[in-house]
Amino acid sequence: MKPSKAFNYDLDFKTVDFRRHPELYRVGRGEQGVLLVEPYKSEILPHWRFKTEEIARESAAAIYAMFEQYLQEKDFVGADMARKFLQMGYTRARRYANYKGGKKYKSEPDDNNNALPYPYSSGSPHKGNALNERQADADTNEKARAAAVFKEYWERAKENGEYRAQRADFYLRFKIT
Repeated sequence: MKPSKAFNYDLDFKTVDFRRHPELYRVGRGEQGVLLVEPYKSEILPHWRFKTEEIARESAAAIYAMFEQYLQEKDFVGADMARKFLQMGYTRARRYANYKGGKKYKSEPDDNNNALPYPYSSGSPHKGNALNERQADADTNEKARAAAVFKEYWERAKENGEYRAQRADFYLRFKIT
């Protein structure tokens, strides 16, 4: 059986060093594994901030510089993790732009996510509940501007020719389909 592109949550993330064992890494979908894959999580996370547009600009620039450094070192896993942190900067800042306190779902006495399929079965126990009201200034507030900064860097990372070439090589090298 050939290795799949799906992210493997069955690994012991406390002991696996993905720099030494890149063959165990899977890109997965979206941000999967962003807070699990070491040593990259520990290298990138201290730079990840989105409280204000200015902080987001510094953060995204620092993470993108790490992305470029990983590419230069031919470390695809590191580059992909940096891309995921840029994506997560966008999605988390958007969540806070859209919903006060970042809480998308209403808290209800009887949460409605039991027995729902993924993605409702993961993350917030309130998934499946009604949505909180979207902020009136969700498209223009400080967090929206912070999200826009991360989105710009995330898009640049995704479209980076060297990143795309290294991703294709990674799939070929480890026979990932």
